[in-house]
Amino acid sequence: MYHAANAHEEKRPFSLATLRRIVAFVRPHRRRMVAFLLVSVIGAVLAVATPVLAGRVVDAIVNHGPVGVVVGLSVLIAVIAVAVAVSGIVQRWLSASLGEGLILDLRAAVFDHVQRQPVAFFTRTRTGALVSRLNNDVIGAQHAFSETLSGVVGNLVTLTLTLIVMLTLSWQVTLLALVLLPVFVLPARRMGRRLAYLEREAADHNAAMGTQMTERFSAPGATLIKLFGRPADETREFVARAARVRDIGVRSAMVQWVFVTALTLVSALALALVYGLGGYIAITGGMAAGDVVALALLLTGLYAPLTALASARVEVMSALVSFERVFEVLDLPPLIAEPAKPLPLPDGPLSVEFDEVRFGYPAADKVSLASLEEVAQLDRRGGEEVLHGLSFTAEPGQMIALVGSSGAGKSTIAQLLPRLYDVDAGAVRLGGVDVRSLSFDTIRGALGLVTQDGHLFHETIRANLLLARPEAHDDELWEVLRRARLDDLVAGLPDGLDTVVGERGYRLSGGERQRLTIARLLLARPRVVVLDEATAHLDSTSEAAVQEALGEALEGRTAIVIAHRLSTIRAADQILVLEGGQIVERGTHTELIARDGRYAELHRTQFDQPSDPVELAAL
Repeated sequence: MYHAANAHEEKRPFSLATLRRIVAFVRPHRRRMVAFLLVSVIGAVLAVATPVLAGRVVDAIVNHGPVGVVVGLSVLIAVIAVAVAVSGIVQRWLSASLGEGLILDLRAAVFDHVQRQPVAFFTRTRTGALVSRLNNDVIGAQHAFSETLSGVVGNLVTLTLTLIVMLTLSWQVTLLALVLLPVFVLPARRMGRRLAYLEREAADHNAAMGTQMTERFSAPGATLIKLFGRPADETREFVARAARVRDIGVRSAMVQWVFVTALTLVSALALALVYGLGGYIAITGGMAAGDVVALALLLTGLYAPLTALASARVEVMSALVSFERVFEVLDLPPLIAEPAKPLPLPDGPLSVEFDEVRFGYPAADKVSLASLEEVAQLDRRGGEEVLHGLSFTAEPGQMIALVGSSGAGKSTIAQLLPRLYDVDAGAVRLGGVDVRSLSFDTIRGALGLVTQDGHLFHETIRANLLLARPEAHDDELWEVLRRARLDDLVAGLPDGLDTVVGERGYRLSGGERQRLTIARLLLARPRVVVLDEATAHLDSTSEAAVQEALGEALEGRTAIVIAHRLSTIRAADQILVLEGGQIVERGTHTELIARDGRYAELHRTQFDQPSDPVELAAL
């Protein structure tokens, strides 16, 4: 298996380390594996016994032996046939349970590993390509154990026993049969490399189709395609990829079929040689007629395993492609790691401190894979600093507002506090503790974040709320809905809390989605709240309702509020004005207006009305 794998065309050669990793996944199932191998050996031994007994029956008939001997041998052949059938069923059950167990372990490992990747990983990776690793590639790897392994073990035992018995019966006939052996070995190497290449290309195209479907079948994706009138173009692109997968499937099937057919033909020719040479030797008195029949039957047991083993090599190549694609994801280390010995947070209200923070978004080669982005080579650009020595403190219970132009670094600050990214220099502290010294659970329990997106899962209102606190009771859910000004709306829905909100909450209005995310925040009971332009895309009516709900959410909590609309942060204890990743002004609303600096300029832009008729007409 190792030498077969090293023959395939891949940038990264298959190694013993990879083999050890495969064995590590199988180790928890070792008892079932041992039982599986034992049953496979028993089945192979029984399969070899039948031709020998059949030869003895022929000899008894030719020599007019006792009827009891013929009947006894026939009964024994029948018993062996039943035993072979039973062992085949047991072997299949063990094989299936082993393979499905491996699928579960691989999927769990990949899913858990992907969840620990930073947000930067998901902003670059194509979702369909990632889902393909969890589905197609994991199943492909599983086939190596549920299908190929059983065949390899059984066929190796059968091949060995068959050769021993055949040499015992007639070494001349056996050697003649083995003359054609190179015909099996040479094509297998070439076919294996070719099929592995086709398998890899098919996997890439399937991942691309999955990505296209995932993106285009989402509500916003479908809306975008309809708005720009490109359904026909999308269909053509999808059909082109699907046609390529079809062509690869046809070519793979034909390569395998021609290969197996050629091997079957060689087996038939060898059988003719055995009958010819064996018959001649039997007629001249060199061997018994039963031995000729036994050799003919054993020859089938010789070339059938050879054919299966040659095909198994091809299957191993395909399985290794799948294993490598799965391990490729598992080998990508998470950029943000949990501390080995996390520190606790102090009780009560928490402060938030940014101390000389410097940060630049990581380059693609640190957080992603070229195959998941479907590019030939990852973009190595990145790391340009976007926050330059930024410092501020929000005391417990204070509200700090961040304002500034787009790209000033406001949302970056919001992402550093919950460790969606880590700082390059300086420190972000929560309650006086560096967030890098806190466990992820501690950060999640202390911090709540509401973004302008208001993301919801395609599940019920109840399920979306319980994401914050799974143990919450219905009366608590209704209480947070009341505080978020949503209780009347939910009560009026046909299924109440069990109403499905649709993908990303598209069955609700923008304001309703935001209030539901605020209700979820209230249920989580965080001590620090971060609002990242939570009302940026709402109309005035929805904004008023959301602001009312936010008043409930911020009460008694330390808050970092990123605001586009300055009317929402007039009451902030301190307003920080950011430009180019630095704080250029800080103070209260009144102090900053009086200073007549950048904040005052932003305020005038939003609230001063043009008095010139031409300006009014332009609006």
